[in-house]
Amino acid sequence: MTDLGDFGEFDADGGDEDDGAPSGDAAETDDRFETVPVEPSGADAGIGTVCVSRGLRIAEDEEDTTLQAYVTAGNRSAVRIGTYLLAPYPDGETLFCRISGLEYAQQYRADDATEIHARRAMRRDGFDEDDEADYKFVASLDPVAVLYDDGDDLKRRMTDRVPKPGTVVREASDVEEIKTGLKIPEAGVFLGHLSVGGEKVRTAASPPTIDYRLKDDYEAGDPLVFRHTLIAGGTGSGKTHGAKNVLRQYLSEARTYPMEDGREVQPAVVQFDPQDEYAQMHDDNPDLDGEFARRLEREGIAYGGHDDTVAFVPKVGTASYAAGHHRAEQVEFTVPFSMVYDNPWLVAGSGLNDNQYGALVSVLLPRFRRHYGDGGTYEEFTTFLDDPALREELDESGRVHEATFDAVRRRVLGFSHVFDQDARPITDLVGEFVRPGRLSVVPTYHVNDSRATETVVLALSSLLIDQKLSNDPDYERIEETPLVLGMDEAHNFLSEADSVQAGKVIRKFTEAAKQGRKERLGLFLITQDPQDIDDAVFKQINTTIVLNLGDEDAIKSVNIPSNLESKVPYMEKGQMVVYSPDNSEPVELIGLPKCLTRHGRD
Repeated sequence: MTDLGDFGEFDADGGDEDDGAPSGDAAETDDRFETVPVEPSGADAGIGTVCVSRGLRIAEDEEDTTLQAYVTAGNRSAVRIGTYLLAPYPDGETLFCRISGLEYAQQYRADDATEIHARRAMRRDGFDEDDEADYKFVASLDPVAVLYDDGDDLKRRMTDRVPKPGTVVREASDVEEIKTGLKIPEAGVFLGHLSVGGEKVRTAASPPTIDYRLKDDYEAGDPLVFRHTLIAGGTGSGKTHGAKNVLRQYLSEARTYPMEDGREVQPAVVQFDPQDEYAQMHDDNPDLDGEFARRLEREGIAYGGHDDTVAFVPKVGTASYAAGHHRAEQVEFTVPFSMVYDNPWLVAGSGLNDNQYGALVSVLLPRFRRHYGDGGTYEEFTTFLDDPALREELDESGRVHEATFDAVRRRVLGFSHVFDQDARPITDLVGEFVRPGRLSVVPTYHVNDSRATETVVLALSSLLIDQKLSNDPDYERIEETPLVLGMDEAHNFLSEADSVQAGKVIRKFTEAAKQGRKERLGLFLITQDPQDIDDAVFKQINTTIVLNLGDEDAIKSVNIPSNLESKVPYMEKGQMVVYSPDNSEPVELIGLPKCLTRHGRD
């Protein structure tokens, strides 16, 4: 069927409407009417045109914006929701927008919901493309930015102009136009390639993909590593694969950050590892072939095993660590009881109320420290609390009620396998634990006691945070080194505070997040349960990377735009949504299909 477009309409019975035109012989001789070819000569440019059939409006309120484009029949199969388009203005500026909706609408006054139409279609072998021309195919557009050339570079600004009716709309295919439109930095930490609907956005450039990077230069603004990152994804979504690839970029020899004394220093990465996966980053990925490596080099992506990777293994009771799946150096350590003086909640277990916690912090620990000094051990502390004379004295003096004393004593028991084990104290290993360019992995998979695991992870992370935030640190190495603090299964350690000591932990990490930019401290949190992370910490996260999540509460908690939120449950392994307001517009990415270091137990 011929597509008449806007040249005329038909009555319901199929006859032409009476528009006052002459008929019969007069129609053949009347030269007032010019014959217009339905199929103009030459190749079509673009995918369609801006249309005004339902209005054409750009407004400050997104809900008041009405912007649509008619898509011609030959282009309809190629467009997708999320596709980026360009609509030029007459003066050289361009509207950069994305498709937010697609629909067919009737073009003629005819009823296709009939038995005849349906049965005719059902008996046909395949789709008759001529039938599609009977309908209008309209794309709803979401304006993103106005692109303009300032004489030196392509720039962007907020959408403040409406395109002309009939403006030809084309698909964005130039790297500079797309990156400028989405505010994606040219350089920085590589996360993945821009995609739409699970397919990479292709361009005419070489390589044809568009790399997405996080700002990592103080000249372009604060490096986002120190504004904190959260990776959220369900089991099998590829979050550990993706996390390794990001951390590998921070461990590149070329990546340094300026310190206050003028030095350029490589960051140290400390990664807490409950599944014993990150020490593998010491080794090359045997599946990473030469051709893939050359592609990585062309795009400036760091890859390969990181030689300076050390597994710092906590000595906990009789638990033994077997690491047959990586070749990283192993250093065993213990948590000394002296660390409890600065962080008393480490020995408090859980469930202490304000009175009990106050008794521990203000009375019992200070008194023990006066008698035993900084070298006092956990065993000595429990023996100290077993003294009935001490209990009676404190009760009679009114300093600690006997019931409070008993409650504290009960809750500090059960840590004999955690503190002061037969290994070097971590406080003696700080110079090795935090070293520029080093990946220090703390595996806890071999520790079967969750309470012990929590104590070890929070003891070490508190040591690093306290020293970073201190005006008079004990360890200059921590103060003088940019630090990325990675924590897998972060929901187990930073959940909403339900006890006094949990509240102390949350406040510590919140303060670290607030001052990280100044102190060169970046939190790198990985979780499958983002809804369980305390809001006080979550609000400090600037970059959120979301892979597949099936839980509705988890998806809601990551606070990504609704148009991307709806895609999360359907994303395949490696697909991700990145929401980083200080870096770019919210976008969809595809991560690298191969891990840049060794990954997996094979």
